[in-house]
Amino acid sequence: MAETASPPHSYCAFVDALSADSVHRHYHDTQYGFPVHSDDELFGRLILEINQAGLSWTTILNKQDNFRKAFDNFQIERISVYGPKDFERLMSDAGIIRNRLKIAAVIHNAKQIRNLQSNFGSFKSWLDLQGKMKLAEWVRLFKNTFKFTGGEITREFLVSTGYLKGAHVAECPIGQAIAHAHHSNAPAEP
Repeated sequence: MAETASPPHSYCAFVDALSADSVHRHYHDTQYGFPVHSDDELFGRLILEINQAGLSWTTILNKQDNFRKAFDNFQIERISVYGPKDFERLMSDAGIIRNRLKIAAVIHNAKQIRNLQSNFGSFKSWLDLQGKMKLAEWVRLFKNTFKFTGGEITREFLVSTGYLKGAHVAECPIGQAIAHAHHSNAPAEP
């Protein structure tokens, strides 16, 4: 019986075997686990995570620029006032995931974030105020605040934006750069 290679045990190991121009390599090396300070970029990450549900992450990464264009560069203020024409425009955009529930959730969540911005100054401030919560507490909070944010979507959003650990393994140079930047309060550079 021939031995088969075991699959990678981490995203870091997975991307290590990919070419330098892979969408996964680029995401891992420049976005995954990096703190995000802009409300619009945080919301953009949430949009991508919501749309990934039931699909491969490769599909979402390949459509990331299309999502940015279709959703007005992830501008919360603009998305929060989308009406029926915008909804239909998005439903006919082949460059994104055309799922009614996901698109409706994005618009609803933009309105929710506008409320959070009014009450807490920013989406990021609201996230920061939550402190070091356990995943189950984050999931409950997100389910009570947003639409289409179950356990996996919430976890991946929080891991990918640096709110929860687990984006990188200890020996990953990108993870080490992020940790070093976090400890030195300097921007992370791989």
